Amino acid sequence: MSDHAAHPAQPAHPAQAALDAARLHCRSLEEALARFRRHDLDRIADWGGRLADALTAGGRLLAAGNGGSAAQAQHLTAELVGRYRRERRAYSAISLHAETSSVTAIGNDYGFDHVYARQVTAHGRPGDVLALLSTSGRSANLIAAAGTARRAGLRVWALTGRGPNPLAEAAHEALCVDADSTATVQEVHLVAVHLLCECFDTAVSAPIARRTVTTHGSLS
Repeated sequence: MSDHAAHPAQPAHPAQAALDAARLHCRSLEEALARFRRHDLDRIADWGGRLADALTAGGRLLAAGNGGSAAQAQHLTAELVGRYRRERRAYSAISLHAETSSVTAIGNDYGFDHVYARQVTAHGRPGDVLALLSTSGRSANLIAAAGTARRAGLRVWALTGRGPNPLAEAAHEALCVDADSTATVQEVHLVAVHLLCECFDTAVSAPIARRTVTTHGSLS
C-alpha cells in the first residue's frame, strides 16, 4: 500500500482554513485597490471638483443603492451634509433609499423598480448629480433612476462592479471595480466614497480664482 493510501490528506484545521480565507480576501482587495489606483484616481478627482461646482452653485446630490450599496450611498450623503474631515458649510445631499415612507409607498403602488426613479422626478433638478452604487450593475430600480435623471437634466455617475454592465451604460460616467467578489467591490467603493469626499473638500476650500466656477445646470 502506498504512503498516500495509508495516510490520506487531512482536512485543514478550521483556524488555518479561516486564516487562509482571510489572506485570500486581503490579497483580492490589494489587487483590486492597485487597479483602482492605476486607473480610477483621475476620475474620482474630476468628480470631486465637478461635485463641488454643482453643490456650491446651489445644486444637490441624490444617491441610491440597494443593500450594502445603500449603506455606502448614505455614508456619502452624510459626509456632505455633515463633514468629512475639515469644518465647512453643509451641502445638500439626499439618500433616496433612506426615505422609508416614500420607498414603501412607491414600491407598494408602482413596484420596486420605480422607487428611485419617482423620487428623482420629485427632487432632481437640472444640474444636480445622481450617484448610483451597485456591485452588480444590474439593479433595475437604479437603471430606471438613471434614465429618469438623464431626461431631467441631472448628471448621472455610477459606482459598479466589473464592466461592462447595464448601469454603467445607463450613466453618463461610471467607475467599474474589477474584482470577483461582492465584498471586494464594496470595499473599493468605500475607498472611492472617501476619496470623492476628500477631493470635494479640497475643491470647495480652494481659492475661488483657482476653481472652475460654473452656474447651476452647467455640469456637463
